[in-house]
Amino acid sequence: MAPVQTRDRIGGKDAGRDSVIRTLSRILPRRAQTIMDPLDLLVVAPHPDDAEISVGGIIAASRAQNLRVGVVELTDGEPTPHGTHEKRAAETAAATEILDLTWRHNLGLPNRSLQADLGARRVLAEAFRLTRPRVILAPWREDAHPDHVAASQLCDDARFWAKLSRSDLAHERYHPPMLLHYYSIHLRIHPAASVVFDISDHIEKKMNAVCAWHSQLIEGRPDEHPTVIDDIRDRARYWGWTIGRRYGEPLTNREQVGIRRLDDLF
Repeated sequence: MAPVQTRDRIGGKDAGRDSVIRTLSRILPRRAQTIMDPLDLLVVAPHPDDAEISVGGIIAASRAQNLRVGVVELTDGEPTPHGTHEKRAAETAAATEILDLTWRHNLGLPNRSLQADLGARRVLAEAFRLTRPRVILAPWREDAHPDHVAASQLCDDARFWAKLSRSDLAHERYHPPMLLHYYSIHLRIHPAASVVFDISDHIEKKMNAVCAWHSQLIEGRPDEHPTVIDDIRDRARYWGWTIGRRYGEPLTNREQVGIRRLDDLF
């Protein structure tokens, strides 16, 4: 299935709530809920590249099972030392094609000053209503990057708002049944995982998608071992080791994760 990619920028650094809402209403029309099938999995990424780095293997494995997978980015991630809006757009298109995403969208919220405020909550809640995912993967709340901390809180808030009745939010109300967290952290800590997803059969596709972000992970960086790319692969190797597999990606949850069959554990 060819990926659907929309990367409209909403407002600027000082864009007001009304401006954000008006702009999104043009991008996600109120009657658009009938034009797309629900997603099985939606990854919320604070910046372009966060999804591929953190859960690119889970995305690839899910697409291999013919699940409908989307990524919604909260910001465009710029400015960065070696990036431009044009480079990011090209890199996004390349990573999207590699992972064969069903849907991708950028909300255009302000990079470096992302806030879990009412305007941001509204646009993300409307994206949840539009895509109606069975599972949301959101960034974990403990991090040194303020955008990641805000994004984690924003996912909780928007998920709650998405289910509200008698509101002026676009699209039919919907409560995503499960929200899990992935680790996209800058702190040198060892977080505990609730589950580790075996991505052994999909590690090369994940790494190809990661390398698509050349301006962020390769350009201008030291090329002696271990590089940033080496670190990303090594982390996946470590998490695979924890479950007796070659490669893995960790997820965590504040609530219990239920299973129906014992073979779900293997």
